[in-house]
Amino acid sequence: MVIRALITAGMLIAFMMQTGEANALTWPQEPPVKAKSWVLLDANSGQILSKHGEDTELPPASLTKMMTMYLTFEDIKLGRLNSDDPVQVSQKAWKSGGSRMFIEPRLNPTVGELLHGVSTLSGNDASVALAEHIAGTEEAFADRMNAKAAELGLKHSHFINATGFPAEGHYSSAMDMARLGAALLRDFPEEYKLFSEKSYTYNSITQSNRNRLLWADPRVDGIKTGHTEAAGYCLVSSAKKNNLRLVAAIFGTDSEKSREQQSRLLLNYGFRNFVSLRPAQRNLRRQVEVFQGEEEQMWLLPRHSIWVTVPKGFEKNVSFRLRHPKPLLAPISKGERIGSIDAVLKEKDGTEKVMASVDMLAARDIGQASWFGRQLDSMRLWWRGKQAEAQP
Repeated sequence: MVIRALITAGMLIAFMMQTGEANALTWPQEPPVKAKSWVLLDANSGQILSKHGEDTELPPASLTKMMTMYLTFEDIKLGRLNSDDPVQVSQKAWKSGGSRMFIEPRLNPTVGELLHGVSTLSGNDASVALAEHIAGTEEAFADRMNAKAAELGLKHSHFINATGFPAEGHYSSAMDMARLGAALLRDFPEEYKLFSEKSYTYNSITQSNRNRLLWADPRVDGIKTGHTEAAGYCLVSSAKKNNLRLVAAIFGTDSEKSREQQSRLLLNYGFRNFVSLRPAQRNLRRQVEVFQGEEEQMWLLPRHSIWVTVPKGFEKNVSFRLRHPKPLLAPISKGERIGSIDAVLKEKDGTEKVMASVDMLAARDIGQASWFGRQLDSMRLWWRGKQAEAQP
């Protein structure tokens, strides 16, 4: 009887521990994705919702062309290029292997036409032509790709060419490609629409986009497929539903069908389990006390808008907490960084997790008080310190 009671008690305790652990877990169980590596992120908040082997350096195949597109969009935005500019097609570009747009030296396609050829047709010839037009040589363009990767914080990418054609030392990661996809959305929202194009006709040849999710899922509007023998089948997809904008990067599946299935699995996981919140600025601004200044109070404003991604049902568990130096002493300049505000999620077990943070800036100048005012505030601070010491 004693042994039976002990066994029963042990089973009950184990059950309670398992139940308590399950109740304490806020994050939804991740899906069983079949790929070498993957990342799912919210493009608005930048938060990672699912990942595996996210920093593993792998051949990115034609996902590389996302960086080629980024640099081209950037040069157009900066006025260095025009979409109508004609491009001279070199022998190297014309004879590029693999997927092609079928440009020829005699045709002089425009920058705009080549962008369609890269994004929709995954044309290696179009990519080389753009690279040479922008930087003189593909090698020089690759140097620009690597500089931009460093600027964007892509720590596990190195580019040798503009196409993703297999080359030693040419690699990227699921995390970097997901972040690059989010950067395309953020920095070029109008140009990004090009990635949703289902087909394109050039030189009387019509070809379809290889991203079949554009047909299968109305939420999907990009971004890029990739495939080589070494890389397997890869896809960076993006989809939007309500306020939630997801980017999924999949590396190393074994077929076109599989990369689409695994991408949809990730996207469905995100849409089914998460919500994206954007608090109004009035919910973030804070009034704080200032010492030794011409004014005793000042407003702090967030540097930029903030998005927070949380599991569904936890929307009301998010609070915003200000962190700033105390005491806050004048003089203070308008726009000066004065601490930060954190979006804090309270878990079921009472623990707290910082989900996002944004810098808080001074809303106006606060000049230094007179000598007498500064002495008065010094006495106030001394007295508060004494009161704090007296607290039990």
